[in-house]
Amino acid sequence: MSESRIPRILEPAPNFEAKSTHGVIRLEDYTSKGKWVMLFSHPSDFTPVCSTEFIEFARRSEDFDRLNVQLIGVSIDSIYSHIAWVRDLEQLGGVQIKFPLIADLDQKVSQAYGLVHEAVSDTATVRAVFAIDPKGNIRALLYYPMQLGRNVDELIRIFQALQTADTNGVSCPANWQVGDAVIVPAPATQEDAAKRTNGGGAGLNVQSWYLSKKDLATPVK
Repeated sequence: MSESRIPRILEPAPNFEAKSTHGVIRLEDYTSKGKWVMLFSHPSDFTPVCSTEFIEFARRSEDFDRLNVQLIGVSIDSIYSHIAWVRDLEQLGGVQIKFPLIADLDQKVSQAYGLVHEAVSDTATVRAVFAIDPKGNIRALLYYPMQLGRNVDELIRIFQALQTADTNGVSCPANWQVGDAVIVPAPATQEDAAKRTNGGGAGLNVQSWYLSKKDLATPVK
């Protein structure tokens, strides 16, 4: 089986209809309601690294809920395997796993999102994450080796940053956290660049004509 093409940032996320632990679900079921979606894959049920991730996703469910993010898991295991594993994880972690887990036995979702990498395995999905906005577009994607568990704080930060950028028309700098200064767009003309560096950036921390930051509570002039 040849590897499928990996969808790119700002492209429409491949829609799907798939069986899951919550019944048949579709991507558009969530995006059409204004939700963000975090679609994430794992190599196999009943594996140690994946188990730690799922327990942590469940523990942080309120953080994702506050960001209006719907988690959707996917692997090529069966529904019965998913149900048994979820029940086991809930007992092990003392948590409730509320998000659906797709049983992608025919690999339709996996192929659409480029989740099966033959160099690793032709029968297991790699560890990947797709951040999808309410318009159904892919905004971020991350791939991990099978031996590395995901950092949930960073995944939450990604959605915080994307939503902050969209709402305010800004960008988020390295190591940005909620409450930190953000980057405003650079001037598009020589004249505006000169104004920015000659006192024309009221309310801005002007470091250079192309790099200026502001606190979101400070209006830009």
